[in-house]
Amino acid sequence: MAQHWQEMLPIDRYTVAASGLLHEYDRKVLTLLYQPLIGSTCFSLYMTLWAELEENRLWSSSNSHHSLMNFMGMGLKEIYEARLKLEGIGLLKVYVNKEDDTRSFIYELLPPLTPEQFFLDGMLNIYLYKKLGKNQFMRLKRFFSDQKVHPKPGYQEVTKAFQDVYESGHPGSFEVDQDLEQLMNESDELGYIGRQEQEGVQISNEAFNFELLQAGLNESLVSKKALTAKVKESISNLAFLYGIDPIQMKNIVISAVNEDNEINIEELRKSARDWYQFQNQDQLPSLIDRVQPAIQQTHKKEPKTQEEELIRYLEITSPRQLLKDISGGAEPSKSDLQIIEDVMFQQKLLPGVINVLIQYVMLKTDMKLTKGYVEKIAGHWARKKIKTPQEAMLLAKKEHRQYLDWAEGKKTPNKKGTKKQPIRTEMLPDWFDDNNETSSNKPEAQPQRSGKDQDELEMKKRELKEKLKKLRSQEVTD
Repeated sequence: MAQHWQEMLPIDRYTVAASGLLHEYDRKVLTLLYQPLIGSTCFSLYMTLWAELEENRLWSSSNSHHSLMNFMGMGLKEIYEARLKLEGIGLLKVYVNKEDDTRSFIYELLPPLTPEQFFLDGMLNIYLYKKLGKNQFMRLKRFFSDQKVHPKPGYQEVTKAFQDVYESGHPGSFEVDQDLEQLMNESDELGYIGRQEQEGVQISNEAFNFELLQAGLNESLVSKKALTAKVKESISNLAFLYGIDPIQMKNIVISAVNEDNEINIEELRKSARDWYQFQNQDQLPSLIDRVQPAIQQTHKKEPKTQEEELIRYLEITSPRQLLKDISGGAEPSKSDLQIIEDVMFQQKLLPGVINVLIQYVMLKTDMKLTKGYVEKIAGHWARKKIKTPQEAMLLAKKEHRQYLDWAEGKKTPNKKGTKKQPIRTEMLPDWFDDNNETSSNKPEAQPQRSGKDQDELEMKKRELKEKLKKLRSQEVTD
């Protein structure tokens, strides 16, 4: 992810636009349905930009980001991160124009989903349920619901149709003049002030391997026509929401095929949810930040040292991107991503901490992510309430010997009871430098060795010294 100062500066100007009129009812939807997911900072940014629009108008006057910082009492970095979240959840579109050394932005506010769209979304409603719990979720559902209009018993509808009330006068044939025809046509430059129906959050179809899914469905005699555009959108969203790969998705899709050989989207959602809850002890996924949350980031200013640059990188990089960087740009495997997602969901570790965990484990286990080893260390860090990359680094150094024992414990014991082979010297991350430790009670010069191996090493050193003494004494007598 790019640094915020590379994307915008306080002197850069912006103009607020709206894709359609925003109504007072939208405030309740944003406050009660969106705010629990995006946080108060994002909510405040949306409301501040909205306030710059005059009533019943679609464009604001130009303003600077410096003024926006003063309005909100926030730094540019916080505003930039809040802007990204609004973009991601479908509440904001951003356009930029670069001329010479200046930039100007258009921030187009998008209306929120209607309550009906939100509660039937299939993704946002799941995240909201996970965030608030059953009781609050049901309370909100009741808040945004009311009884449907149904005729009461004994009442019959007597509403008149248009043609029953009106007639069209025909005073004779007349030709439509050119001026009238131009008035009836829409202008290319202007648009009517109104409201367009907002679409829900959509994950790009490119993020899912439909070719692999289709190959599996062909074997099960599911028609290719069943994968309509609407079904593909649902599959992409469900794959992102629940972390389902194409192989697992095949069985879920098959279970949702009806007697007409069509895929029922509601059944597809239910099957995907049931599959996830079966895999995760009836839990549901949470909406989590892809990078370390701003409140847990320690280096707010531009980094000056290599250590600060490393910590900054770990804080602003997603675990997925870190795995990609480690492998030289290659996409991480589904199994590796599943391990990391499971840890993030179950242990509730923050992305920056996960990044340190990935670095440490991969360099200790020959660039492999071993599920049991990752989960054991992650569980330890979760119990220690580790929140930042620095805390994770310090704990990894302190508990290095223990983590080595855990890694060695996974190996098959020698059945013959012979001496265990000495542990080879392991690769360590760049930040793993014992010279940086402030603790003075560290007698081991090589903390990666076990106590038994250290004794063997000392014994070999003494034997080597004795041999050198004998050789020197022989040289003197000769």
